[in-house]
Amino acid sequence: MRFWLVALLLAALASPACAQDRLNIVASFSILGDFAKNVGGDRIEVATLVGANGDVHVYTPAPADAKKIADAKLVIINGFALEGWLPRLVQSSGSKARIVTATDGIAPRVLGVADDPHAWQSVANAKVYVANIRDALMAADPADGAVFRANAEGYLAKLDGLDRDVKTAMAQIPPDHRKVISTHDAFGYFAAAYGVEFIAPLGVSTDSEPSARDIAGIITQIRAAKIPAIFLENISDPRLMQRIAAETGARIGGTLYSDSLTGEKGEAPTYIDMVRHNIKALTDALDQGPP
Repeated sequence: MRFWLVALLLAALASPACAQDRLNIVASFSILGDFAKNVGGDRIEVATLVGANGDVHVYTPAPADAKKIADAKLVIINGFALEGWLPRLVQSSGSKARIVTATDGIAPRVLGVADDPHAWQSVANAKVYVANIRDALMAADPADGAVFRANAEGYLAKLDGLDRDVKTAMAQIPPDHRKVISTHDAFGYFAAAYGVEFIAPLGVSTDSEPSARDIAGIITQIRAAKIPAIFLENISDPRLMQRIAAETGARIGGTLYSDSLTGEKGEAPTYIDMVRHNIKALTDALDQGPP
C-alpha cells in the first residue's frame, strides 16, 4: 500500500514538470495553430493569437498577446505581409522567440499590387507549411525530433489524400461549369490548383450593401457568363440572395471558409475539415452546371 502511495506522489510531482517541458509555440492564426498541433502533438503547447472565426487581416492585438509571445520559443507566422500588426507586437513583448515563416519556399501569387497571402488554400502549399513547421520544431527541440518527424509524416499522408480527393471531386465537374461568383479574394491559390474560376461581382464593394443597380448588374453578369453558383457573403439580406437566384437560376452556394477555422462544434474546426467543407459546398453548387 505504501509503495502505491509513493508511486502516486511521484507521478503527481512529475506531471507539472512534463507540462513545463513542452515547447511553447505561438501561431498567428487558427490554421497555423492546427498545423502546429498536428506536427507537435503533446510535445508542444500552442497558443493562437487570432482564434476561431477571427479575421487575421484586421486583428488588433490584446495585452495578453504580448505575454504569450514573450513566453514562446517559436512564433509561427504566415508571411506574405498577412500579419502586418505582428512585428510591433513582437518588439513590445521583448521576446527572443524565433520567427518561423510558414510560407518559406512558396512562390506567391499576386493579388492586386501585393503578394496574395492565402497560400494555404492549395493543399500542396499546406504541405510546405507543415514541412517548415516540422523543421522548426526539430531545430528547437532535437530531443523530440523523431516524434515531430513521425507526426509530420502521418499528417502529410492525410494531406496527400485530401489533395487527391479535391482533384477527384473537381474532375467530375465539367470545366465550363467551374465558375463561381464570390466576393472573396482568398481563393486564388485554390483556383489555380483545382481549376475553379472565382469571378468578382461587378460594381460591388464589400464595404457596403449592394444597391439595386448593383444587384441588376450581378444578374446580368451571371446570365452572360452562365455562372452556376453564387457565394455573395457581403449580401446580408437573404431576400436579395433569393432574388438573384430566382432571376438567374444560379444556386446559392452557402459559406466558404477562407482565413479562419471555426470552433470545435462548427463546420470547419480543422484545416482538413475546412477544405472538405469548401469542396463539398462548391461541388454541390456546380454539379448541375449553369442555369
